[in-house]
Amino acid sequence: MARPKEFDGEVALGAAIALFSQHGFEGTSTDALLRAMRISRQSLYDTFGDKRQLYLAALRRYNQENVADFIHAMTAAPTPLTGVEYAFMAFIAKAAASHHPSCLGVSAVCEFGRADAEVAAIGDASAHTLAQALETQLTAARAAGEMGTDVDVPTAAAFLGATLAGLKVSARAGADADTLRGVARLALKSLK
Repeated sequence: MARPKEFDGEVALGAAIALFSQHGFEGTSTDALLRAMRISRQSLYDTFGDKRQLYLAALRRYNQENVADFIHAMTAAPTPLTGVEYAFMAFIAKAAASHHPSCLGVSAVCEFGRADAEVAAIGDASAHTLAQALETQLTAARAAGEMGTDVDVPTAAAFLGATLAGLKVSARAGADADTLRGVARLALKSLK
């Protein structure tokens, strides 16, 4: 009879996300993962496959949760463009509250670029979801008169996505919350 799991897989995956976010795939040893996740090597293999499969699961979950959080903040505001601002400010507040702000999604892009098809596919899927949500929000902002009619919505969505990625890198490099807020506000101002 198989022994029941003695750990929570979601909690263990969260610990792996934190470690991969800080050190990347190559910089994170299997032993460090086992210590952080508080599991045995056999449990790692039985539950997640191997280090690479664990990394892909961590990246998938991280990207899905972060894009969902951004979209939730964006759609909870009283007006469409205010929603975009809320989403940026929520990200900045979260980064400012962290002792070691990091982004597994940006880290994956920096570490792998387009060289790993599975990593790229995960990144592409989350980028597409975010871009679609931004385009929907910006289309609504234009219809509400919050945004200039001469602003190309797909380009503006791509610009905001690039701004968000830049903010994530800047936060990791140590930029303070005021600087990050200033950058976000300047990006939003350009849409009017």
